[in-house]
Amino acid sequence: MVDDAIIQRVREKYKTLSSAMDERARRYWAATEATAIGWGGVSAVAQATGLSRNTIMAGIKDVQQPARSFESLGEQSRVRQAGGGRKPLSETDRRLERDLKKLLDSSTRGHPQSPLKWTSKSTRHLATELEEQGHQVGHNTVARLLHQMGYSLQANRKTKEGTDHPDRDAQFEHINRKVLAFQKRRQPVISVDTKKKELIGDFKQQGQQWRPKGNPRKVRVHDFADPELGKGIPYGVYDLTCNEGWVSVGIDHDTAQFAVETIRRWWYEMGRIVSPEATELLVTADSGGSNGSRSRLWKVELQNLANELGLKISVCHFPPGTSKWNKIEHRMFCQYH
Repeated sequence: MVDDAIIQRVREKYKTLSSAMDERARRYWAATEATAIGWGGVSAVAQATGLSRNTIMAGIKDVQQPARSFESLGEQSRVRQAGGGRKPLSETDRRLERDLKKLLDSSTRGHPQSPLKWTSKSTRHLATELEEQGHQVGHNTVARLLHQMGYSLQANRKTKEGTDHPDRDAQFEHINRKVLAFQKRRQPVISVDTKKKELIGDFKQQGQQWRPKGNPRKVRVHDFADPELGKGIPYGVYDLTCNEGWVSVGIDHDTAQFAVETIRRWWYEMGRIVSPEATELLVTADSGGSNGSRSRLWKVELQNLANELGLKISVCHFPPGTSKWNKIEHRMFCQYH
Protein backbone atom coordinates (compact mmCIF):
# COMPACT_ATOMS: atom_id res chain seq x y z
CA MET A 1 0.00 0.00 0.00
CA VAL A 2 1.41 3.38 -1.06
CA ASP A 3 2.03 5.89 1.72
CA ASP A 4 -0.49 8.76 1.98
CA ALA A 5 2.36 11.29 1.84
CA ILE A 6 3.34 10.07 -1.63
CA ILE A 7 -0.25 10.32 -2.84
CA GLN A 8 -0.47 13.87 -1.48
CA ARG A 9 2.74 14.89 -3.28
CA VAL A 10 1.42 13.48 -6.57
CA ARG A 11 -1.87 15.32 -6.03
CA GLU A 12 -0.08 18.63 -5.45
CA LYS A 13 2.09 18.19 -8.55
CA TYR A 14 -0.96 17.34 -10.63
CA LYS A 15 -2.82 20.45 -9.44
CA THR A 16 0.18 22.56 -10.48
CA LEU A 17 0.72 20.99 -13.91
CA SER A 18 -2.75 19.91 -15.06
CA SER A 19 -3.75 23.28 -16.49
CA ALA A 20 -0.61 23.34 -18.67
CA MET A 21 -1.00 19.77 -20.03
CA ASP A 22 -3.26 18.46 -22.75
CA GLU A 23 -4.89 15.03 -22.70
CA ARG A 24 -1.86 13.14 -24.01
CA ALA A 25 0.60 14.95 -21.74
CA ARG A 26 -1.54 14.18 -18.68
CA ARG A 27 -1.66 10.52 -19.65
CA TYR A 28 2.10 10.33 -20.17
CA TRP A 29 2.86 12.26 -16.98
CA ALA A 30 0.56 10.00 -14.94
CA ALA A 31 2.22 6.94 -16.49
CA THR A 32 5.74 8.09 -15.56
CA GLU A 33 4.63 8.91 -11.99
CA ALA A 34 3.01 5.48 -11.60
CA THR A 35 6.10 3.76 -12.99
CA ALA A 36 8.37 5.72 -10.64
CA ILE A 37 6.32 4.72 -7.60
CA GLY A 38 6.42 1.03 -8.52
CA TRP A 39 4.02 -1.49 -7.01
CA GLY A 40 0.68 0.16 -6.35
CA GLY A 41 1.63 3.20 -8.41
CA VAL A 42 -1.32 3.02 -10.80
CA SER A 43 -3.85 2.99 -7.96
CA ALA A 44 -2.00 5.75 -6.10
CA VAL A 45 -1.88 8.07 -9.14
CA ALA A 46 -5.54 7.34 -9.96
CA GLN A 47 -6.49 8.25 -6.40
CA ALA A 48 -4.41 11.43 -6.46
CA THR A 49 -5.47 12.73 -9.87
CA GLY A 50 -8.93 11.31 -10.51
CA LEU A 51 -7.74 9.76 -13.79
CA SER A 52 -9.02 6.27 -14.50
CA ARG A 53 -6.75 3.26 -14.15
CA ASN A 54 -7.36 2.41 -17.81
CA THR A 55 -6.03 5.82 -18.86
CA ILE A 56 -2.89 5.41 -16.76
CA MET A 57 -2.32 1.84 -18.02
CA ALA A 58 -2.68 3.06 -21.60
CA GLY A 59 -0.11 5.75 -20.90
CA ILE A 60 2.32 3.21 -19.46
CA LYS A 61 1.90 1.08 -22.58
CA ASP A 62 2.62 4.10 -24.78
CA VAL A 63 5.74 5.27 -22.94
CA GLN A 64 7.16 1.74 -22.89
CA GLN A 65 6.94 1.47 -26.70
CA PRO A 66 9.89 2.58 -28.86
CA ALA A 67 9.96 6.34 -29.27
CA ARG A 68 8.02 7.57 -32.32
CA SER A 69 7.42 11.08 -33.49
CA PHE A 70 3.87 12.39 -33.21
CA GLU A 71 3.87 13.03 -36.98
CA SER A 72 4.28 9.31 -37.65
CA LEU A 73 1.20 8.53 -35.59
CA GLY A 74 -1.08 10.11 -38.21
CA GLU A 75 -4.67 10.31 -37.06
CA GLN A 76 -3.71 8.89 -33.65
CA SER A 77 -1.69 12.04 -32.85
CA ARG A 78 -4.80 14.16 -32.52
CA VAL A 79 -5.78 15.45 -29.10
CA ARG A 80 -9.39 16.02 -28.16
CA GLN A 81 -10.44 19.56 -27.54
CA ALA A 82 -10.99 20.70 -23.97
CA GLY A 83 -14.24 19.25 -22.72
CA GLY A 84 -14.24 16.42 -25.22
CA GLY A 85 -14.84 12.79 -24.40
CA ARG A 86 -17.39 11.14 -22.18
CA LYS A 87 -18.76 13.36 -19.44
CA PRO A 88 -18.31 12.22 -15.82
CA LEU A 89 -21.34 10.70 -14.15
CA SER A 90 -21.45 13.54 -11.64
CA GLU A 91 -22.37 15.83 -14.56
CA THR A 92 -24.71 13.57 -16.50
CA ASP A 93 -26.46 12.18 -13.40
CA ARG A 94 -27.37 15.19 -11.30
CA ARG A 95 -28.89 13.11 -8.50
CA LEU A 96 -25.84 10.88 -8.02
CA GLU A 97 -23.88 12.97 -5.51
CA ARG A 98 -27.03 13.96 -3.63
CA ASP A 99 -28.13 10.32 -3.22
CA LEU A 100 -24.60 9.28 -2.24
CA LYS A 101 -24.53 11.93 0.49
CA LYS A 102 -27.84 10.64 1.82
CA LEU A 103 -26.42 7.11 2.06
CA LEU A 104 -23.37 8.44 3.90
CA ASP A 105 -25.32 10.63 6.31
CA SER A 106 -26.01 7.89 8.85
CA SER A 107 -22.85 5.82 8.33
CA THR A 108 -19.99 8.32 8.43
CA ARG A 109 -17.44 8.70 11.21
CA GLY A 110 -16.74 12.31 12.03
CA HIS A 111 -19.49 13.90 9.93
CA PRO A 112 -20.59 17.02 11.86
CA GLN A 113 -24.15 17.16 10.48
CA SER A 114 -25.18 13.54 11.07
CA PRO A 115 -27.26 12.96 14.23
CA LEU A 116 -25.16 9.84 14.92
CA LYS A 117 -21.76 8.44 13.96
CA TRP A 118 -20.78 4.83 13.52
CA THR A 119 -19.22 2.36 11.10
CA SER A 120 -18.70 3.22 7.44
CA LYS A 121 -19.99 1.34 4.38
CA SER A 122 -17.72 -0.02 1.64
CA THR A 123 -17.70 1.46 -1.86
CA ARG A 124 -19.16 -1.77 -3.26
CA HIS A 125 -22.11 -1.65 -0.84
CA LEU A 126 -22.67 2.02 -1.67
CA ALA A 127 -22.54 1.29 -5.40
CA THR A 128 -25.07 -1.53 -4.97
CA GLU A 129 -27.48 0.73 -3.08
CA LEU A 130 -27.09 3.46 -5.71
CA GLU A 131 -27.82 0.95 -8.48
CA GLU A 132 -31.00 -0.06 -6.65
CA GLN A 133 -32.02 3.61 -6.81
CA GLY A 134 -31.56 3.63 -10.58
CA HIS A 135 -28.00 4.96 -10.95
CA GLN A 136 -25.56 3.33 -13.40
CA VAL A 137 -22.44 3.49 -11.24
CA GLY A 138 -19.58 1.22 -10.22
CA HIS A 139 -17.56 1.04 -7.03
CA ASN A 140 -14.56 2.77 -8.67
CA THR A 141 -16.72 5.81 -9.50
CA VAL A 142 -18.04 5.81 -5.92
CA ALA A 143 -14.47 5.80 -4.62
CA ARG A 144 -13.56 8.74 -6.88
CA LEU A 145 -16.59 10.72 -5.72
CA LEU A 146 -15.75 10.00 -2.07
CA HIS A 147 -12.25 11.41 -2.56
CA GLN A 148 -13.70 14.51 -4.20
CA MET A 149 -16.04 14.92 -1.21
CA GLY A 150 -13.12 14.83 1.23
CA TYR A 151 -13.24 11.18 2.34
CA SER A 152 -10.22 8.89 2.51
CA LEU A 153 -9.35 5.33 3.41
CA GLN A 154 -8.44 5.04 7.09
CA ALA A 155 -6.32 2.41 8.77
CA ASN A 156 -7.66 0.48 11.74
CA ARG A 157 -7.24 2.03 15.17
CA LYS A 158 -7.77 0.49 18.58
CA THR A 159 -10.72 2.57 19.75
CA LYS A 160 -13.51 0.02 20.29
CA GLU A 161 -14.99 -0.10 23.79
CA GLY A 162 -16.45 -3.29 25.18
CA THR A 163 -17.78 -6.13 23.05
CA ASP A 164 -19.35 -5.83 19.63
CA HIS A 165 -22.85 -7.01 18.83
CA PRO A 166 -24.27 -8.28 15.52
CA ASP A 167 -27.24 -5.90 15.83
CA ARG A 168 -25.12 -2.83 16.62
CA ASP A 169 -25.83 -1.08 13.30
CA ALA A 170 -29.55 -1.82 13.63
CA GLN A 171 -29.54 -0.24 17.08
CA PHE A 172 -27.92 2.94 15.78
CA GLU A 173 -30.23 3.02 12.76
CA HIS A 174 -33.21 2.92 15.12
CA ILE A 175 -31.90 5.84 17.17
CA ASN A 176 -31.05 7.76 14.03
CA ARG A 177 -34.58 7.31 12.66
CA LYS A 178 -36.04 8.54 15.96
CA VAL A 179 -33.83 11.64 15.90
CA LEU A 180 -34.72 12.47 12.30
CA ALA A 181 -38.43 11.88 12.97
CA PHE A 182 -38.41 14.33 15.89
CA GLN A 183 -36.50 16.92 13.89
CA LYS A 184 -38.92 16.54 10.97
CA ARG A 185 -41.81 17.30 13.35
CA ARG A 186 -39.84 20.28 14.73
CA GLN A 187 -39.60 18.72 18.17
CA PRO A 188 -36.43 19.30 20.25
CA VAL A 189 -33.72 16.63 20.42
CA ILE A 190 -30.91 16.84 22.97
CA SER A 191 -27.79 14.84 23.77
CA VAL A 192 -26.72 14.73 27.43
CA ASP A 193 -23.59 13.59 29.24
CA THR A 194 -21.35 14.39 32.17
CA LYS A 195 -17.59 14.94 32.03
CA LYS A 196 -14.96 13.92 34.54
CA LYS A 197 -14.77 15.81 37.81
CA GLU A 198 -12.28 18.66 38.08
CA LEU A 199 -10.57 19.95 41.21
CA ILE A 200 -11.61 23.46 42.22
CA GLY A 201 -8.85 25.69 43.56
CA ASP A 202 -5.27 26.70 42.85
CA PHE A 203 -4.05 23.38 41.47
CA LYS A 204 -1.42 22.78 38.81
CA GLN A 205 -2.75 22.62 35.25
CA GLN A 206 -1.07 21.75 31.98
CA GLY A 207 0.06 24.61 29.74
CA GLN A 208 1.96 27.86 30.12
CA GLN A 209 1.20 31.58 30.28
CA TRP A 210 3.25 34.75 29.88
CA ARG A 211 4.46 36.15 33.22
CA PRO A 212 7.47 38.16 34.42
CA LYS A 213 10.62 36.07 34.23
CA GLY A 214 11.29 34.10 37.42
CA ASN A 215 7.78 34.72 38.75
CA PRO A 216 5.64 31.63 37.96
CA ARG A 217 2.16 31.33 39.40
CA LYS A 218 2.33 29.43 42.71
CA VAL A 219 -0.04 26.48 43.12
CA ARG A 220 -0.50 23.66 45.59
CA VAL A 221 2.09 20.90 45.74
CA HIS A 222 -0.43 18.06 46.16
CA ASP A 223 -3.63 17.53 44.19
CA PHE A 224 -5.87 16.81 47.15
CA ALA A 225 -9.45 18.03 46.88
CA ASP A 226 -10.29 21.12 48.92
CA PRO A 227 -12.94 20.00 51.47
CA GLU A 228 -14.70 23.37 51.19
CA LEU A 229 -14.59 23.85 47.41
CA GLY A 230 -14.87 20.17 46.46
CA LYS A 231 -14.83 19.16 42.79
CA GLY A 232 -16.56 20.63 39.78
CA ILE A 233 -18.93 18.26 37.95
CA PRO A 234 -19.85 19.53 34.45
CA TYR A 235 -23.09 18.10 33.03
CA GLY A 236 -23.99 19.18 29.52
CA VAL A 237 -27.08 19.40 27.32
CA TYR A 238 -26.53 19.74 23.56
CA ASP A 239 -29.36 20.70 21.19
CA LEU A 240 -28.75 18.68 18.00
CA THR A 241 -31.01 20.83 15.85
CA CYS A 242 -29.93 24.31 16.96
CA ASN A 243 -26.28 23.38 17.53
CA GLU A 244 -26.33 25.04 20.96
CA GLY A 245 -25.46 23.77 24.41
CA TRP A 246 -25.87 24.31 28.13
CA VAL A 247 -23.55 23.19 30.94
CA SER A 248 -24.35 23.10 34.66
CA VAL A 249 -21.44 22.67 37.08
CA GLY A 250 -22.22 20.96 40.37
CA ILE A 251 -19.93 20.66 43.39
CA ASP A 252 -21.68 17.80 45.22
CA HIS A 253 -22.36 14.50 43.44
CA ASP A 254 -23.22 13.37 39.91
CA THR A 255 -26.72 12.06 40.55
CA ALA A 256 -29.85 11.54 38.43
CA GLN A 257 -31.45 14.50 40.22
CA PHE A 258 -28.51 16.70 39.16
CA ALA A 259 -28.79 15.44 35.55
CA VAL A 260 -32.52 16.15 35.31
CA GLU A 261 -32.13 19.52 37.02
CA THR A 262 -29.63 20.45 34.27
CA ILE A 263 -32.20 19.52 31.60
CA ARG A 264 -34.81 21.57 33.48
CA ARG A 265 -32.60 24.66 33.53
CA TRP A 266 -31.70 24.19 29.88
CA TRP A 267 -35.39 24.09 28.98
CA TYR A 268 -36.31 27.23 30.90
CA GLU A 269 -33.24 29.20 29.73
CA MET A 270 -32.88 27.96 26.13
CA GLY A 271 -35.16 25.11 25.05
CA ARG A 272 -38.57 26.75 25.33
CA ILE A 273 -37.25 29.86 23.58
CA VAL A 274 -36.22 28.01 20.39
CA SER A 275 -39.09 25.46 20.56
CA PRO A 276 -42.11 27.35 21.97
CA GLU A 277 -44.61 24.99 20.28
CA ALA A 278 -42.92 21.77 21.42
CA THR A 279 -45.04 18.95 22.79
CA GLU A 280 -42.31 16.28 22.90
CA LEU A 281 -38.65 16.02 23.84
CA LEU A 282 -36.16 13.33 22.79
CA VAL A 283 -33.11 12.71 24.99
CA THR A 284 -30.13 10.66 23.74
CA ALA A 285 -27.79 9.51 26.50
CA ASP A 286 -25.22 6.93 27.49
CA SER A 287 -26.49 3.76 29.12
CA GLY A 288 -24.49 4.28 32.33
CA GLY A 289 -23.84 6.91 34.98
CA SER A 290 -26.39 9.30 36.44
CA ASN A 291 -28.54 9.02 33.28
CA GLY A 292 -28.14 5.25 32.91
CA SER A 293 -30.82 2.99 31.50
CA ARG A 294 -31.00 1.01 34.78
CA SER A 295 -31.31 4.03 37.06
CA ARG A 296 -34.83 4.17 38.55
CA LEU A 297 -34.20 7.62 39.99
CA TRP A 298 -33.38 8.91 36.49
CA LYS A 299 -36.75 7.63 35.23
CA VAL A 300 -38.67 9.01 38.20
CA GLU A 301 -37.05 12.45 37.89
CA LEU A 302 -37.71 12.54 34.15
CA GLN A 303 -41.37 11.71 34.74
CA ASN A 304 -41.60 14.52 37.28
CA LEU A 305 -40.01 16.88 34.74
CA ALA A 306 -42.44 15.74 32.02
CA ASN A 307 -45.37 16.45 34.35
CA GLU A 308 -43.97 19.87 35.21
CA LEU A 309 -43.26 20.94 31.61
CA GLY A 310 -46.24 19.26 29.99
CA LEU A 311 -43.97 17.46 27.53
CA LYS A 312 -43.83 13.85 26.44
CA ILE A 313 -40.19 12.89 27.10
CA SER A 314 -38.62 9.96 25.22
CA VAL A 315 -35.15 8.60 25.93
CA CYS A 316 -32.81 6.71 23.57
CA HIS A 317 -29.85 5.11 25.33
CA PHE A 318 -26.73 4.26 23.37
CA PRO A 319 -25.67 0.60 23.66
CA PRO A 320 -23.03 -0.20 26.30
CA GLY A 321 -19.50 0.58 25.19
CA THR A 322 -20.49 3.12 22.53
CA SER A 323 -20.47 6.35 24.53
CA LYS A 324 -17.91 7.89 22.16
CA TRP A 325 -20.64 8.18 19.49
CA ASN A 326 -22.82 10.35 21.72
CA LYS A 327 -23.27 13.56 19.72
CA ILE A 328 -22.35 15.86 22.60
CA GLU A 329 -18.87 14.31 22.70
CA HIS A 330 -18.11 15.56 19.19
CA ARG A 331 -19.94 18.88 19.06
CA MET A 332 -19.63 20.38 22.54
CA PHE A 333 -17.40 18.51 24.94
CA CYS A 334 -14.68 18.21 22.28
CA GLN A 335 -14.03 21.90 23.10
CA TYR A 336 -13.99 21.14 26.82
CA HIS A 337 -10.52 19.62 26.67
